[in-house]
Amino acid sequence: MSTVVAQSLHVFGLRSHVSNNVFFFDEQIIMFPSGNHCVKYNVDQKWQKFIPGSDKSQGTLALAISPNRRYLAVSETVQDKPVITIYELSAIPCRKRKILNNFDFPVQKFICMAFSPDSKYLLTQTSPPESNLVYWLWEKQKVMAIVRIDTQNNAVFQVSFNPQDNTQICITGNGMFKLLRFAEGTLKQTNFQRGEPQNYLAHTWVSDDKIIAGTDTGRLFLFESGDQRWETSIVVKEPTSETKNLGVIQESESLIEFPAVTSPVPSYEQVMMTSSHSQLSLPQVFAIAAYSKGFACSAGPGRVLLFEKMEDKEFYRESREIRIPVDPQSNDPSQSDKQDVLCMCFSPSEETLIASTSKNQLYSITMSLTEISKGEPAHFEYLMYPLHSASITGLDTCIRKPLIATCSVDRSVRIWNYESNSLELFKEYQEEAYTISLHPSGHYIVVGFADKLRIMNLLIDDIRSFKEYSVRGCKECSFSNGGHLFAAVNGNVIHIFSTTSLENISNLKGHTGKIRSVAWNTDDSKLISCGTDGAVYEWSLSTGKRETECVLKSCSYNCVTISPDGKIIFAVGSDQTLKEIADSSVIREMSAFDVTYTAVVISHSGRMMFVGTSVGTIRAMKYPLPLQKEFNEYQAHAGPVTKMSLTFDDQFLLSVAEDGCLFTWKVFDKDGRGIKREREVGFAEEVLVTKTDMEEKAQVMLELKTRVEELKMENEYQLRLKDMNYSEKIKELTDKFLQEMESLKTKNQVLKTEKEKQDVLHRERMDDLLDKQSRELQDLECCNNQKLLLEYEKYQELQLKSQRMQEEYEKQLRDNDETKSQALEELTEFYEAKLQEKTTLLEEAQEDVRQQLREFEETKKQIEEDEDREIQDIKTKYEKKLRDEKESNLRLKGETGIMRKKFSSLQKEIEERTNDIELLKGEQVKLQGVIKSLEKDIMGLKREIQERDETIQDKEKRIYDLKKKNQELEKFKFVLDYKIKELKKQIEPRENEIKVMKEQIQEMEAELERFHKQNTQLELNITELWQKLRATDQEMRRERQKEWDLEALVKRFKTDLHNCVAYIQEPRQLKEKVRALFEKYVQRADMVEIAGLNSDLQQEYARQREHLERNLATLKKKVVKESELHRTDYVRIMQNGNELQLDYNKSVPNTAGKSTVPSRPDPGMVGLMPPCPCSWPSS
Repeated sequence: MSTVVAQSLHVFGLRSHVSNNVFFFDEQIIMFPSGNHCVKYNVDQKWQKFIPGSDKSQGTLALAISPNRRYLAVSETVQDKPVITIYELSAIPCRKRKILNNFDFPVQKFICMAFSPDSKYLLTQTSPPESNLVYWLWEKQKVMAIVRIDTQNNAVFQVSFNPQDNTQICITGNGMFKLLRFAEGTLKQTNFQRGEPQNYLAHTWVSDDKIIAGTDTGRLFLFESGDQRWETSIVVKEPTSETKNLGVIQESESLIEFPAVTSPVPSYEQVMMTSSHSQLSLPQVFAIAAYSKGFACSAGPGRVLLFEKMEDKEFYRESREIRIPVDPQSNDPSQSDKQDVLCMCFSPSEETLIASTSKNQLYSITMSLTEISKGEPAHFEYLMYPLHSASITGLDTCIRKPLIATCSVDRSVRIWNYESNSLELFKEYQEEAYTISLHPSGHYIVVGFADKLRIMNLLIDDIRSFKEYSVRGCKECSFSNGGHLFAAVNGNVIHIFSTTSLENISNLKGHTGKIRSVAWNTDDSKLISCGTDGAVYEWSLSTGKRETECVLKSCSYNCVTISPDGKIIFAVGSDQTLKEIADSSVIREMSAFDVTYTAVVISHSGRMMFVGTSVGTIRAMKYPLPLQKEFNEYQAHAGPVTKMSLTFDDQFLLSVAEDGCLFTWKVFDKDGRGIKREREVGFAEEVLVTKTDMEEKAQVMLELKTRVEELKMENEYQLRLKDMNYSEKIKELTDKFLQEMESLKTKNQVLKTEKEKQDVLHRERMDDLLDKQSRELQDLECCNNQKLLLEYEKYQELQLKSQRMQEEYEKQLRDNDETKSQALEELTEFYEAKLQEKTTLLEEAQEDVRQQLREFEETKKQIEEDEDREIQDIKTKYEKKLRDEKESNLRLKGETGIMRKKFSSLQKEIEERTNDIELLKGEQVKLQGVIKSLEKDIMGLKREIQERDETIQDKEKRIYDLKKKNQELEKFKFVLDYKIKELKKQIEPRENEIKVMKEQIQEMEAELERFHKQNTQLELNITELWQKLRATDQEMRRERQKEWDLEALVKRFKTDLHNCVAYIQEPRQLKEKVRALFEKYVQRADMVEIAGLNSDLQQEYARQREHLERNLATLKKKVVKESELHRTDYVRIMQNGNELQLDYNKSVPNTAGKSTVPSRPDPGMVGLMPPCPCSWPSS
């Protein structure tokens, strides 16, 4: 194994489409899937711990945590096979407890899971078309029961256990709500679905026998023991000018019916796609979570409703609404909160609610805040920070700051801090961002958008563009290591720009396909590029030409990098190898072992190399590269790695992928040779702030300060007023209370006297009452004694009566017994006579039966004889048939053997074809991605073609107009030629006069030249005098400065001397002061040095002056020569102009009134006029 080790530190991302994607481990720690890991995140302390996926895992599908928080179940697909791994969370670090990967039933993948209340059993649901529900005793890897939930390939969205019962299970899906019970090794359905089937997206248990379920039409149902007890519908209220919120319709007695939606696959995308047009306004309930007061449910995009149980009824009413807040950094803030809540969970103390959304975001809210904000909707807050919601396409880091820059297909640019693990800046744009590069200083970035390439400043609280280039669809850009240049790719051309002048200094052309990656060498003298055309080029920036090239058309390269010494190039591509290229040739290839490398990066020390793969893993290997399979492979992402980067100090590795996650890794070499690079200077803390922002903030601060002062004054004034008011009120109250106290004292005395009177009366009344009571008691005793005597007499009489009645009833009983015995005797005699009659009839019937039996036996014998004859005939017939059938059977057996062989060969062919189809599907997916990118390019090119066609049409119109003008001018020329011929005939007699005039002009020009030479000579003399004057001025200024310096020195000396005079009475101190004066002002060595310096300066000044005078003389000679040349040209032009003027003057009187041709322009102005398509033809 390799000695290079990478340890995952932090991840920025979430995979929201994993089933049950967020839950609490304890009050401070939550767990969620990110990349190919399950992350434990401490909300308070901000640390993360990782549970990596299985080796060769293709991604997590579902999660489930046990109720005792000890076990975590993870559903994955490993090499196209489903696997369930159960981790023990209580162990440190988390370890695998069981792996369920041997299944006796058909299964493609497990889409949802749930633990039983005692954590001993696990419930798993497979995907369609099997749709099996499996009940596991997971500790023993034993299937307790299995049942097929659906036969129509409908989606199952959630399974769960009764929180108090291991044997009761609930399943919801498209058109199904089922309650099952495990008994005697089987799962049996216990409820019967009534009414129209609904598409149930989520459910939760609110008690032992009650379940709340939500549908895709915004309806909530309460089921008790499988029977529907309550229903309500969530509807979107009409948006008003004040608020746009959700309401809940009162529960109706008559059930409202909505059409159900079918969704074949249990995924968020399929649910959204299959929603019909009529249901667009209806909120879909994707998640429900129960808590002690009721439950919370998602209610359409960006909204969660809290329901509480009504006190007098077993139903629920809406209590509060929670919304996802609008994001001001979004390109469309009004739509930023329109994201569906896919999963929710409450903390164990029910203090916090966490929700995950369809845009891979995590939100939280404290429940106490929802109680405060009654009447108005509460708002979620980001649990950590805003995360990417789509594939990350760009990644870069800088030197001076611990920053990471990323861009994504979600049209956002984000700046992260890998030291504090936080988001520094983020902003969304109208166009998709394909690539990003961060300047080494960390102050600005270059981003390639679909429409333009932009350079942006990273301000303290904003990302602001300050330069745009019309480079469309830039898929790759990179700052040089020194930061003075940056390269941007446009198709198959690399543009090199300067970061100081912001100009395009060169374009590197040579690739025939799209360029996929560029890399700078250490000293920024060379640039390496690779592309889909299989070419790796090394460019020299000084010449703008290729220095080395290596072309392999069978390979489409994905990424390229260069060693720190700049000698070896490393490239990875579609041929599943890592290539070492030097001197235009591949010196070594290392196999990738059945995966495609998508990214490669080498450390600045040159000892570590990291590669990203198409399955999302990262491989760490040491350099020089090993000959065998010696590398450490780490599970990282759930999609192909798009970019990788190492920080400048080789301490951290950064990786991004198509799953929208950013991982930071701590990297080190176990050998520890030269890997750790200590930073001489710490990270920079400076930030960019614009002047306007500073001024605005200063203005705001001033305004706030003045406001605070005003408020202080107001508060002090109001406090004084209140003190005065309160003091007055206190006085009034004290007076009142004193008066009341006096009045109460008087009342108290009056009441005391009344009380004494009442006590006396009460005692008197009590004595009277006691006397009365004793008298009444005596009377009652007498009366009661008399009554008792009477009652006793009555009792004796009744006893005698009862004795008489008993004797009478005994007599009656004896009489009844006698009559009963007589009646029994009569009945026995009657029935015995009847029995004798029936026995005689029975004997007669038996004799008839015997006679019939004899007849039946005779007929039976005859029938048997006839049947035997027939059986023999049939037997012979069928034996013949059997022989024929046996022969045909033998023949068919031979044919079936042949057919079996054919069938097996066809099965093999079918398997091969399915494998080919899967490969072709993969290629098709890749090609579709390529087609999409090509379609985007085609659209851009079509737009360019349209623009160019429009310009071509404009130019063709212009050409047509010019041709018309040309034809008219040709006609005009023909007329003018004819007239010129006539004028030439008239010109001949005047040429003699012109010659005479020319001679006179030449003489005048000679005189003019002499004057010009004199003028130039005088100008030169003047300039020389001016230069001498300036030099003398400068010398005079220097002398004045010296004089001022000497005067200042004399003044200082005088002051020091004056100070010395003070010590005239103390000779020793005077001597020291005079010596100090001497050392200060009369140091001979300094004087000699100053004199030497002055002489050297004068010599240098004289030498420089001579040199400049010589240069000036040569320049004067050049000026004189050039002026003579210009003068001769000027004279020649003037002569031609005068001649033409004379010709024109002569021709005008002869042609006046004969033609309507427009007059020619002044020939003296021909040289000064701009050229025109309709200019006059020269004679």
